[in-house]
Amino acid sequence: MKSPLLSLPGAVPAEGVDEGVAAHYGDLFREQRALADGTGFVDLSHRGVVTVSGEDRLSWLHLLLTQHVSELPAGEATEALILSAHGHIEHALYLVDDGSTVWAHVEPGTRDALIAYLESMKFFYRVEVADRTADFAVVHLPAGSIAEAPEGVVVRETAYGRDLFLPREDLESFAAAHGPAAGLLAHEALRVEQHRPRLGFETDHRTIPHELGWIGTAVHLQKGCYRGQETVARVQNLGKPPRRLVFLHLDGSEVHLPVPGTEIRLADEGPEGRKIGFVTTSARHHELGPVALALVKRNVPVDARLIAGETAAAQEVVVEP
Repeated sequence: MKSPLLSLPGAVPAEGVDEGVAAHYGDLFREQRALADGTGFVDLSHRGVVTVSGEDRLSWLHLLLTQHVSELPAGEATEALILSAHGHIEHALYLVDDGSTVWAHVEPGTRDALIAYLESMKFFYRVEVADRTADFAVVHLPAGSIAEAPEGVVVRETAYGRDLFLPREDLESFAAAHGPAAGLLAHEALRVEQHRPRLGFETDHRTIPHELGWIGTAVHLQKGCYRGQETVARVQNLGKPPRRLVFLHLDGSEVHLPVPGTEIRLADEGPEGRKIGFVTTSARHHELGPVALALVKRNVPVDARLIAGETAAAQEVVVEP
């Protein structure tokens, strides 16, 4: 779904899974600084919007999600995962309940599979699942923003800012009143700085929540049974995950960023050494320079010097080994 904000001056379309919104509007670092200062907004209208209504919505979702939501207060934001039977991450949902309906935004391209799964699990519960993507667009206001959400708009407020479920027809008027717009690359650079994983970027077909630091934020360890819980409990109580998320400071003299999937090796072993991980997201940060998130083997020493492709990298611990 192509955003009307791609018609704003300087807009350069994003590619790949984020197609449909702007990657930037002509000045990546200015846009980052604006977001960091709490001004502007980010068009996330390419994300899926799913709602669950009905009397049993919270108790029903509680059975399916990794998060404790059976008593979720109205207006309180949370995030949750849906796992496979083997504990691998399949979906990530960013939730808020408005008192009568749970609103969630999800990664582009995942809503159809998510809705199909939710529909298959309804049974006798009094719930209604709906795809609201055609009617509502997600807009992000950064932390510190003093912009007021339009009256009646559902807001999901977190430490990183506010996500608005804005009527799609109001996108252009909202942009005119709350600009300047910042592109997705600026938003992603701040996400990398904040060490926040993203489904489909930091995850692959075998990722478990412990590897990415999603225990606690998206996975509640004291709730009832859900699909994949056995793996979560086993790793939490008896072992360690096979991989861990790290934050990388990259050599700033390199012209090109290592792309997602770039293999990581120990610097001491050189470019032909054994593979110990891979880059998941890379970005150019307005203060930190080139940075990245990566998954590496759990036993990689935290002080080891790394290379991503041919780019030197120093790691910061995100998930403890």
